[in-house]
Amino acid sequence: MGPIARYLADDHMRLDALLTRGASDPAAFADFRKGLLRHIGMEEKILLPAAQRARGGEPLPAAARLRLDHGALAALLVPSPTRAIRAALRGILARHNALEEGTDGVYAACEQLAGDDGATLLASLRAFPEVSVNPHVDSELVENATRRALGRAGYAFDDFEV
Repeated sequence: MGPIARYLADDHMRLDALLTRGASDPAAFADFRKGLLRHIGMEEKILLPAAQRARGGEPLPAAARLRLDHGALAALLVPSPTRAIRAALRGILARHNALEEGTDGVYAACEQLAGDDGATLLASLRAFPEVSVNPHVDSELVENATRRALGRAGYAFDDFEV
């Protein structure tokens, strides 16, 4: 595993630990929320565009799937965390992270595509700023929007064991 893949996979482990702690520790969930939004930002604004540039403008085959997951994950971070929301986050992240990690994953492909620019790409990822977040919003409108975002990504709350 190269340095870009290692950096991002290590961040997955850090986020997984925060999500687990967040079931009983609101501060840990707040850190998870900010950290996941930062991680999504790194992928959306740095990693996936760099890979697309390296492929002559053609996105990675998995880019569309990752973006749908990112939309669902971000939507799940708007309402206050419930057991169902944490279960959906865990379930989506398990599938999502599997697409990114490993020798055939998105991170390995991005690392290979970066070539000699890998150190610059890694530096950009490390320098990505923290994300500011708004307070949670709990309303029927938000609940419906979250369900739609899950649906667009091919998920439903019922898919995940609470």
